[in-house]
Amino acid sequence: MVENDEGAHDMSAPDSEFDGEAAHVEETAPRTAGGRLKAAREARGMSLEQLSSETRIPQRHLETIETGEFANLPARTYAVGFARTYAKQVGLDSREIVDQVRQELGAEDPSERRADRDGKFEPGDPARVPSRGLVLLSALALVLLLSGGFLFYRTYFIAGSGPGSILTAEQQREAAAKALEERLAARGEGDAAAADGPTGGPVVFTALQDDTWVKFYDANGDQLMQKQMSEGETYTVPADADGPQIWTGRPFALAITVGGQEVPKLSEEDEIMKDVPVSAEALLARGRAPDSGTDAAGDAEAANADTTAG
Repeated sequence: MVENDEGAHDMSAPDSEFDGEAAHVEETAPRTAGGRLKAAREARGMSLEQLSSETRIPQRHLETIETGEFANLPARTYAVGFARTYAKQVGLDSREIVDQVRQELGAEDPSERRADRDGKFEPGDPARVPSRGLVLLSALALVLLLSGGFLFYRTYFIAGSGPGSILTAEQQREAAAKALEERLAARGEGDAAAADGPTGGPVVFTALQDDTWVKFYDANGDQLMQKQMSEGETYTVPADADGPQIWTGRPFALAITVGGQEVPKLSEEDEIMKDVPVSAEALLARGRAPDSGTDAAGDAEAANADTTAG
């Protein structure tokens, strides 16, 4: 029996010794960083697709890591960053895995060690990198914010502002002088031409400059029109207006026609004129005043009185 027991003991000994040796080989066999990461993932029952979703590392890069082909990744920094994130996700020591990855890659970049030591951001770690969609959305939000701010400022703080006249002051004076010369030349044709002048008809005011403020009203003070006229803009005094009058600070910038024929301006000076009659009769009386030698203001007042009385 003893012999049988010893024999049995001898027969079982080789099996135990083999199992222990296999376990020892398994423990001491060198394993790559990628292999260790893959084993840890499988031990947790995670698929590559799931791991890619949680770490935001493309699945093709995870497969490259598990095969140990780190050199095929976009850059050394990515290899280190991806490996670190992978290790953290599957519960391995990320520093140990990173050291092993660097050894497998070969010569180490000194800047990587410095970044590790200082705890700075490592661009290869996708868990810390904002998604591209988030970056684009932030940029779009900034553009919309700036555009909205500009429109708000333009609407509420400088409302009504716009480009002024493109003519310089010198050009405006030259244009006014030229217009005056043309009128004087027309009036110098003789008494016959004067006799053929207008006797009535529509009264039309034409702005010779931009932003020419003017107000028209009747003898009762009721407003007919008030605005800043643009260059070339016209206004026809209503034929049925009762004693129409004008108020403006730019009489030199308003050309006047009666019945389609030009009559003298209210003034060639930069002055404020108010309560000036602008009926056809009053304007024609002003035009004849220099020839008759009478006072222009007196004629205007008389014409206004006649118009009001009528």
